[in-house]
Amino acid sequence: MQAWVAACDFRGAARLLIPLGTFSVGPVVFQGPCGSPTPIVVEIKGTVKANTDISEYSSPEWFSFENINGLIVTGGGTFDGQGSQVWKYNDCHGKSNCQLLPTSLKFKTVNNGQVRGIHSINSMGFHMAINKCHNFRAQNLKIFAPQDSPNTDGIHISSSDSIKVLRSVIGTGDDCVSLGQGATNVLISGITCGPGHGISVGSLGKYQDEEDVRGVTVTNCTLSKTENGVRIKTWPDSPPSKASSFHFEDIIMDNVKKPIIIDQAYCPSSSCNQKPSRVQISDVHYRNIRGTSASENAVTIMCSPQYPCQGVELFNINLRPGGIKGGATALCANAKLTYGGTQVPPPCR
Repeated sequence: MQAWVAACDFRGAARLLIPLGTFSVGPVVFQGPCGSPTPIVVEIKGTVKANTDISEYSSPEWFSFENINGLIVTGGGTFDGQGSQVWKYNDCHGKSNCQLLPTSLKFKTVNNGQVRGIHSINSMGFHMAINKCHNFRAQNLKIFAPQDSPNTDGIHISSSDSIKVLRSVIGTGDDCVSLGQGATNVLISGITCGPGHGISVGSLGKYQDEEDVRGVTVTNCTLSKTENGVRIKTWPDSPPSKASSFHFEDIIMDNVKKPIIIDQAYCPSSSCNQKPSRVQISDVHYRNIRGTSASENAVTIMCSPQYPCQGVELFNINLRPGGIKGGATALCANAKLTYGGTQVPPPCR
């Protein structure tokens, strides 16, 4: 931490190096604000392994970068969360109010930042979280955890604006990329996703006073053998909020169970109130999405009966059955839909 303090206080171009080698590290916070007029560079060359004694973590982060204007994390090194030693303590399956295990890399209130060329493997909880950031870019990342590892989202974005996730390979036990409340003006492009739960907006509507989500583009991505493709999910009986302006374009689905899905009754446990969701979803565009579906329902648009989805467009959808008998189908409820171009499966009527 002395090296970080020196780099942060330096008034010129500053670089912090983690050299080649393997290092065991407990929870650490890289705290700003810093004095440099140019971005601080944190260069990871070696392999950093997490301390897996959960009692050492006073907050659920391993490496946390906070309150920094101008940051580049790079170098080609590896963050190894050693999650296999602690996943047994995850009790979030079927329990809505659980404590998540530590996130490997958290960026909080980091403006004008980048993380690039980094490997993250076997996180205890999320691999990366971007929270309360502006103008932040994550690119050329390799993120991996086993398919059965719990809540190991690749990149989670919340309460942040002008975020780009680009040209990365992500395979985990949960969402490759997930967007929570307050995510605005987000571009996700060039992602290879799988295994995992796909690219998800949500879940939304779990808590009071959630910020709206708007302005999300997912393009030029390939999803392979994931549980979902591109998904929007909201909780039943939610407080009112809005989710709008989504563009899912030029996406390849390779044997994905639910390639296109809006689920406004999302409930991973059996204890949810079944009153309708009050998250208003609108202005959603699915264009040029093709490939194979591993389930009968290739398109599922199930919206709230109290707040039906508005302005959902499907244009040039070609999702054929992959290894299942019969043709793929579309299932829709409580949505105003428009169609154009190729429609496989046939449109909902």
